[in-house]
Amino acid sequence: MRKMKKIDEQLVSIITSCFNSEKYISQAIESVLAQTYQHWEMLIVDDCSVDNSVLIINRYLEKDKRIKLFVNGKNSKSPVEPRNIGIKNARGRYIAFLDSDDIWLPTKLENQMKKFTEDNIAIVFSYYEKISEKGKRKNRIIFSPHIVIYKELLKGDCIGFSTAIYDNEKCRKKYFENIGAEDFAFWLSMLRSGFIAINTKTVEVLYRIRTGSLSSKKIKAAKWTWDIYRKVLDFSVFKSVFYFIFYMITATYKYLK
Repeated sequence: MRKMKKIDEQLVSIITSCFNSEKYISQAIESVLAQTYQHWEMLIVDDCSVDNSVLIINRYLEKDKRIKLFVNGKNSKSPVEPRNIGIKNARGRYIAFLDSDDIWLPTKLENQMKKFTEDNIAIVFSYYEKISEKGKRKNRIIFSPHIVIYKELLKGDCIGFSTAIYDNEKCRKKYFENIGAEDFAFWLSMLRSGFIAINTKTVEVLYRIRTGSLSSKKIKAAKWTWDIYRKVLDFSVFKSVFYFIFYMITATYKYLK
């Protein structure tokens, strides 16, 4: 019988989707290299960047063999396909995500891996702090519940994407659907099976707010969330409205913070 590895010996596969991120990708990679938990591999999937992203990433490939680069054949105009390429090639039992413009704090993986103590824990996440496009911090921390079950998550996606790590063995190999708010649907599919998500209750990620039309993005996000209730989960109009009200409260809190 194969001896099971201790939790601090488990390999974590970190998946980063990249598109024209030459301004930020170095900071994302450096934040992984600075982790106090060192049993990881970083799978960066470039979605046909036309800037210097790949050139910068290649420099890191020469420095650390744990970093791997995959190049998508054509631009998918969405992070779904690059993330799925990363999942397909991941070797670790645990899979984490780091957007190319976000930054992990050094204890992120160490603090989260300690939380996988019970059989029903599938996801571990954390608080995160919003920073400006140039990286300025103003203590804009987004707090979220300590324990999240399926019915709680239906009220709004409280799991910051770059904060999450999940047990790929418990949840089996899952892939993102090519829909809007795909990360929300991704977490729901795990918790719907009876698993729970645990929050470290610490700030472990710096989430960068990029310039652009935030209002139009919020409108799209609202529509995508509504479609998940109605089309993916097949909820009735009444049930969809019930959860959508909670979603709007959660989304407004994140926007105003």
